[in-house]
Amino acid sequence: MEENANTSFEEDFEGQATHTGPKGVINDWRKFKLESEDRDSLSSSKKEILRQMSSPRRSFSKCDKGTRERFCRKMSMKEYELIHDAQEDESCLQKYRKRCMQDMHQRLSFGAKYGYLCELQNGEQFLEAIEKERKTTTVIVHIYEDGIKGCDALNNSLTCLAAEYTTVKFCKIKASNTGAGDRFSNEVLPTLLVYKGGELLSNFISISEQFNEDFFAVDVESFLNEYGLLPERELPALGNGSMDEQDVE
Repeated sequence: MEENANTSFEEDFEGQATHTGPKGVINDWRKFKLESEDRDSLSSSKKEILRQMSSPRRSFSKCDKGTRERFCRKMSMKEYELIHDAQEDESCLQKYRKRCMQDMHQRLSFGAKYGYLCELQNGEQFLEAIEKERKTTTVIVHIYEDGIKGCDALNNSLTCLAAEYTTVKFCKIKASNTGAGDRFSNEVLPTLLVYKGGELLSNFISISEQFNEDFFAVDVESFLNEYGLLPERELPALGNGSMDEQDVE
């Protein structure tokens, strides 16, 4: 009973998700091969072979064992000939590998994406940015004011870091707009607050004193990494260019 249920489950989702077992990888490859072929340039017989390969399941009655064996033997030879085509197959295989890498990267890079330094306008937005984010999202808030030494440089640095660490939410807000301006006097600016799951992880007041007079994104990045406040750098996006075999494998 359990075996039948598993078979039914596999059939229901055949072709709808990436398979991880050897059988699933073969079927994924068949489907990708079918999708990437130039259909107009193929003969009708080759189109039919591709169609059958992309839907490898075929039911036979118990009395039709001979037909089933002939079909499987025929498909085995035709499939081998098609997949091992001299010039087309290598390019298609590389594209398939690249797509698998992209799919894997997308699954691993779950969560919200930001990529910019968000300006918060008032205390309500400040609280929402902290309390309404995913519990796994790190939120870094810069409390600043115009004309305060170090604030502009820190905003520029955080803008660069936001583009590199897109799963981290970087925000800035003027101290006078927080609703708690008395707690953020000019003497403690620029201040950097780091939250996760609604909880304050770190509070760096007058953070520019930790750097040289002229500092940049790399300095802020190293400082935050010392406290373990930034995630691992993300994998570079996979473009449409060619990939070396050793990079793929």
